[in-house]
Amino acid sequence: MSRYIPFPAYYDDMPIDISFVFRAEKPAGKHGFMKVNGSHFSFEDGTPARFWGVNFNGGACFPSFDYSEKVARRLAKTGVNIVRFHQLDAEWNTPNIFSFSKGERIGSTLELHPESMKRLDYLIKCLKEEGIYVYLDMNTYRNFKSGDCVENPFELKDAADPYCYYNPRLIELQKKFIHDIWNHVNPYTGLAYKDDPVIVMSEIINERDFFARERLKIEPYVSEFREVLRAWCRDNGKTLDVDAISDLNDNTIPELVACKVDVQTRFYREMYDYMREVGVKIPICGTNWCVNGAVTKSNHLINDFIDTHTYFYDWKWGERVKCCMNRATTQVPTYGMESGTMVRALDRPLFVSEWDMPWPNEFRAESSILYAAVGALQGWDGWAIHTYAYGTKLMYMNILGKEVSSNSIGGVPYREGIFSVWNDPAKYGLFYHAALIARRGDVKESSARNAVKVDNLVGPISGIAGAAEYARTGVCFDGIDNGGADRVYAQDEPIVDLSRGEITSDTGELYRSWTKNYGSIDTGRTKVAYGFLGKNGEISLKGLSVKAESDFAVVALSSLTDADINASDNLLLSTVGRARNTDARFEGDQMYDYGKPPITVEVIEADIAIKTERHDLIVWAVNAEGYFVGKVPARYEDGCLKFTVGKTMPSAYYLIQAE
Repeated sequence: MSRYIPFPAYYDDMPIDISFVFRAEKPAGKHGFMKVNGSHFSFEDGTPARFWGVNFNGGACFPSFDYSEKVARRLAKTGVNIVRFHQLDAEWNTPNIFSFSKGERIGSTLELHPESMKRLDYLIKCLKEEGIYVYLDMNTYRNFKSGDCVENPFELKDAADPYCYYNPRLIELQKKFIHDIWNHVNPYTGLAYKDDPVIVMSEIINERDFFARERLKIEPYVSEFREVLRAWCRDNGKTLDVDAISDLNDNTIPELVACKVDVQTRFYREMYDYMREVGVKIPICGTNWCVNGAVTKSNHLINDFIDTHTYFYDWKWGERVKCCMNRATTQVPTYGMESGTMVRALDRPLFVSEWDMPWPNEFRAESSILYAAVGALQGWDGWAIHTYAYGTKLMYMNILGKEVSSNSIGGVPYREGIFSVWNDPAKYGLFYHAALIARRGDVKESSARNAVKVDNLVGPISGIAGAAEYARTGVCFDGIDNGGADRVYAQDEPIVDLSRGEITSDTGELYRSWTKNYGSIDTGRTKVAYGFLGKNGEISLKGLSVKAESDFAVVALSSLTDADINASDNLLLSTVGRARNTDARFEGDQMYDYGKPPITVEVIEADIAIKTERHDLIVWAVNAEGYFVGKVPARYEDGCLKFTVGKTMPSAYYLIQAE
């Protein structure tokens, strides 16, 4: 029978503080502007730029001054060093970048609201002081209005997708926003956004393209695109009968696909050039969408870096979410990492600006550390989880999966809190180890350079399945340099044999089995066993053994010094499995009740043995408030520090420190 203990979250603090590990990185921007250096990011002074972070969605980007100071400190304590400002322009936000509050009618999106900008400015200042960088979005959820002088504004969806790619007025308005925000001077730093090295990345448009859904629907924009297609055919010597195409969303027509790729590419180039003209110095990407090879090819032709989004979920939607894909990554061959390999250019950096394995999946504790480790193996340059929060009134909504009073925001159920991680012990609670892996380079980068040749731009890229956990992998196209690939695979040629039921990285540091249902990360400074540990008996890594009685758990051990675990005098051990609200009610995959405060964590019971040169280590249990609640009995035997967690002084965190 599982035991659960209260483990509440506090919006203004964390129980463990690892910010001292990265103290030398404060303030953000001290190394100069970020740039692309081959397949990685670096700063002007040559310092490598690696990131582990979060998204702030919507209203979370415009907090009070007091909240800004507290949240910046809280993020730094967990090792976060980047925040992506996402959905700044979404109308459902309060505030948003065009409107500070609900009530007064705002008839256009032509001006940045001064009070909203004041809040955003101060947040940037606070993040900068704590060594936290900024990823600044451009066009994400903007709803154009009658005062913007666009045709049929009420019919246009978020970002005026995809008409914003080619309609002259919509392009003009996007340029105005770019001009205004990058030239805005932050009074708290004294710098215009374009001149502040705290801002390190920007995207032109979020999750938009011609291919993911039936995009072309609204007149006069559909007729306008038909003329674009007609001109493209004429310029490229194509004899396509444009008038005979009844549906411009039909992506089986090669000429239509090629035209859309060119339109996207021209749009990215025009916006990219304009941002440079305005004075933006940092790396820029087009979009972050991993829809197919057509979208990826457009990005490869323009981008300084590649951006992608990866999720592991499969909900059935209702007014309240009652169903989830209650599966672990250790139960399935693939869990979404293909969205990184299918867009990756081997000669450029890759950043994952959104990822999640959302609540209420009870096995989500596997995600944070695993994702960081896979990214490090691939040589990706960072991650930002979607999302830390949608708002700032977090002290009032203190249960998992519920952040606002309604059952949706903007008509979308998941925005009530399903993606929010700020108070989730199973995900944000393991950020300590994930940040150390991602920023410190605890997991070695693969030396391989595999590329998959994409010939069918709208077809599946099946050969990449599982490759992210095996060796560094990307894609390539005719007419574009393959980035120095050592080997090029066909689009459907498998790189990994998934029938084996397990994958081991080419470095030997990562292992995952969906038949044994567990995985491990085994490096000098971080070691992790995760998955269904109970049924697998003793799991032995190099210098760490774990024998868990709990059926499912993540047991993570990291050195908090530069020394490897076997020589360190300061170690963090985290033991996290399921986390849920008190009295939450499930029946299989069905969730019938959110539950109530406090948040609880399942007690993980496990025998631990750590190989160590030291003989002066004490194992302290640390509670949710950051108090030492007692010493865990331990002994030295056979060169190892041995103890059992969960029997006495149960917690999610244990600091193992020299006297």
